Amino acid sequence: MKEIVLDTETTGISVREGHRIVEIGCIEIDNLISTKKKFHCYLNPERKVSEKALEVHGYTDEFLKDKKKFKEIAEEFLSFIEDKRLIIHNAEFDLGHLNNELKLIGKKEIQNEIIDTVVLARNKFPGSANSLDALCKRYKIDNSKRVQHNALMDCELLAKVYINLLDQKEPKLEFNNSDIAPSEILKNKVLYFKKIIKPTSDEIKRHNDYLKKELKKNFFN
Repeated sequence: MKEIVLDTETTGISVREGHRIVEIGCIEIDNLISTKKKFHCYLNPERKVSEKALEVHGYTDEFLKDKKKFKEIAEEFLSFIEDKRLIIHNAEFDLGHLNNELKLIGKKEIQNEIIDTVVLARNKFPGSANSLDALCKRYKIDNSKRVQHNALMDCELLAKVYINLLDQKEPKLEFNNSDIAPSEILKNKVLYFKKIIKPTSDEIKRHNDYLKKELKKNFFN
């Protein structure tokens, strides 16, 4: 199943105060494996970045002033996410800003199925910290390069967190042949081992006999 891991950065917290999106990052995964497809853009928010937001992501007004406006990338963005399930950390925030941007240009709100990894984390670890950094630390995911927030980097980290929240091992497969669909690779690969296979009594006996013979020590009398 194809899903989109999505993150945004903004000029501030509340759309009610007129805050806008300055960055969108998306990566596509198929059955929890990256397809290598990404969508990423910086945006001219047509307003100033708040001091608090600047501390979070570091995108200055000067840096953003020559970037595209949301209306210029809206169709490309919507074509990328299509109707795929969206994986978002604190979905209410990102969706609120995305739907506000869509509303400003006369488009419908996002109707995709949403999985909020904050909710997953709260259900799995009640009372524990559930920020992206906290979850990376919990699952020993290297986030040392995350000095400031970056939508695309955060998506890559979130994809790993999401896999762990689902109690799955992180897939290690690499796609060297772009012509092979991930779904075809999955047919021939076992990604996760959850069943413990115990030896039979006959196998245990033969193993013990082998140890007696090879080690020449009778530990089993």
